[in-house]
Amino acid sequence: MRRIGALMAINADDPEAQARIAAFVQGLQQLGWTVGKNVRVDYRLAGIDADTLRKYAAELVALAPEVILAQSSPSIAVLLQATRTVPIVFTLVADPVGAGYVDSLAHPGGNATGFTVFDYSIGGKWLELLKEIAPRVTRVAVLRELGVPAGPAQFGAAQTVAPSLGVELRPIDTRDAGEIERAITAFAQGSNRGLLVTGASSASLHRNLIIALAAQYRLPAVYFNRFFVTAGGLISYGPDYVDQFRQAAGYVDRILKGEKPGDLPVQAPTKYDLVVNLKTAKELGLTIPPAVLSRADEVVE
Repeated sequence: MRRIGALMAINADDPEAQARIAAFVQGLQQLGWTVGKNVRVDYRLAGIDADTLRKYAAELVALAPEVILAQSSPSIAVLLQATRTVPIVFTLVADPVGAGYVDSLAHPGGNATGFTVFDYSIGGKWLELLKEIAPRVTRVAVLRELGVPAGPAQFGAAQTVAPSLGVELRPIDTRDAGEIERAITAFAQGSNRGLLVTGASSASLHRNLIIALAAQYRLPAVYFNRFFVTAGGLISYGPDYVDQFRQAAGYVDRILKGEKPGDLPVQAPTKYDLVVNLKTAKELGLTIPPAVLSRADEVVE
C-alpha cells in the first residue's frame, strides 16, 4: 500500500472540492492505482485559514507519505515550511518561481513541482471581455487577494489596458466576507459599474456572496473560473481547474515510480474556457454579442 497526502485550501463541503478529488482519483485509476487497494490517500481540507493549513501540513508530513498533492499557493507555502524532502505536486499556483517554490519552470530543482494556473496578462483579457459584453461600463471594481501574487499582478495587467478602454479601476480585497460586502455595496452606488474577480482561494470561498452582490446591484462581472458561472455568475474565462487534478495524478504516478519532482518541469494550462450564463445576462438586461457567444466553450441557459 503506497501512501499519498493531499492538502487543499478549500472547504470540505464545497462541491468543487469533491469534483477535484474525483478527478484526481480518476487520474490515479487510469494509471493503475486503486484507492484502498494499492494506494491510500490522506486528505486534509482546510479552507483558507492559515493556522489550520499549517496544522494540517504538519499532520500530513508526520504520516510520512511518499508524495503530497497541494492545492493552491496557501497549501504549497505551508508544506514547504514543513518539509523540504517529501515530494510535493502542486496545482492552481500562479507564480511558483516568483514565490520561491521552485528554481525555474523547466528545472524546479527542489522537492516540489506541478501546474501553474494563470498567465498574469489574463487580467487585461478579463477587462477587455467585460467591455465587450457591457460597453457602457466605465468604473470597475477588481476583487483580489493581496497575499496571493496573482491578485496584484492581474490587477496590474488590467490597469495597463484600462486607459485605452476608458475604464477606471478600484481594487477590493477578498479575504473577508464583511469587507467584500461593504466594499461592493459602496462601489455600486453609481452608474456604469462592473466587476472583475481575479484568481484567489478566498474569492472561491466567498463566491456565492460575490455572485449575489453582483445580481443585487446589477453589476456585470467577469470571473476567473467556470464554477462562478454555473453558480449564477455572468461570464468567466480561465483554465480548467478540475483537469489540473487529473493531470496531477500523472506526476504523482511518476514520483511513486521513482522520478524526482525537481526533474519534472512545471506545466502551464493548455486550454482556457469561456463560459457564459445567458439567464444571468437576461436578468442584467445585457445582450451577449454574437462574437462572444461564438467563442464560448459552454453556454448556461
